Amino acid sequence: MKAQLQKLWKDLNEKKGSDLSMIVGMDGFVDEIMHVVDKRQDIKQFDRIPTLRAYGELIIRAAGLSTNVEMVPMQVRAGGNSAYMAAAFLAYGNKVTHIGALGDPIHPVYHDIAAKAEKVYSLCNPGRNLCYEFDDGKLMVLEPDVFKEITWERIKEVVGPPKVFAAMLDQCDLFSLIDWSLVFNQNDNMQSIIDEVFPLMKARPVKPIAFFDLSDPGKRSKQDILAGMKQISKFESKFRTILGLNESELYQIAAAFDIAADGLKNTTMEIYKRMGIYCVMAHPVKEACCVIDGEYYHADGPYCHKPLTTTGAGDNFNTGFCFGQALGLDAVTSLALGVCTSGFFVRNAKSPTYTETMDFAKKWAEEGSI
Repeated sequence: MKAQLQKLWKDLNEKKGSDLSMIVGMDGFVDEIMHVVDKRQDIKQFDRIPTLRAYGELIIRAAGLSTNVEMVPMQVRAGGNSAYMAAAFLAYGNKVTHIGALGDPIHPVYHDIAAKAEKVYSLCNPGRNLCYEFDDGKLMVLEPDVFKEITWERIKEVVGPPKVFAAMLDQCDLFSLIDWSLVFNQNDNMQSIIDEVFPLMKARPVKPIAFFDLSDPGKRSKQDILAGMKQISKFESKFRTILGLNESELYQIAAAFDIAADGLKNTTMEIYKRMGIYCVMAHPVKEACCVIDGEYYHADGPYCHKPLTTTGAGDNFNTGFCFGQALGLDAVTSLALGVCTSGFFVRNAKSPTYTETMDFAKKWAEEGSI
């Protein structure tokens, strides 16, 4: 990993100041970060339940009886996959157009993103996300019903007709459509973009990136998942398409394709073969991998035993990886940028700048841990 980190530091130093244009959409939540009380010492001090497993055991023990769960709010912030990704791209100095569920007027949690972005388009009010964070994972209790309003007609009403959308895509380096499982009409929205926008786009010598994140598709039917994967594959005609998966999503998509779970490498390779796109990438907690042009690449991650936050960690990894690809970095260096971006985020509860990522990579390479 040391050589990968040293190359990342060198490449970022050469690329510093790159001015890329990113279009990010289309969800949006108000995230309420919560800790769950285990034992309370006094009105100000308490011990939190440290693990998701311990919390689950508490709930199981209450079956047939009753219990109460005391939550302590730690932070309220702009949430949703697109908000975390937009914020991370902005931290790296990119131009960002954010299309999402930001409120009308824009909800206060999005004011900072709106002030820094080139343009924001709000399709509806944000959902609500109660994020119970633990050292070994997180439980997100969501209210996404407002996303039913995110339809192709609403997108055209807010962003503009297909020719306007096509002109935006012609100028971008990356276009992301994320939170597929909760933006309920996304299959129809994707097909409408393919049918109405793609014919108006210009041919480009180097295709931009299209990035897709599914956000836990377990509640969607196999038929619906396969339809979504088919739509995503069609974006390859105009983009270099990247499908990003966390470990749970990796095996959910494998199951939808009737692929037997067979470890990280083989499962990722098999999904790549089914998708027929530029890249399938997966990011378990302690490592990350991708398949590009039929070749498998892997990087270890800087695992954090006591994260300051975990909500948004995957989105920061996705940002780092996609940013590396947009910069023209090779696959392994892009993975290294992904794990460093995420690693910094979970330790600091904010997305890193160029300098902060370079310092993080350099320290990790020199000390062997971070």
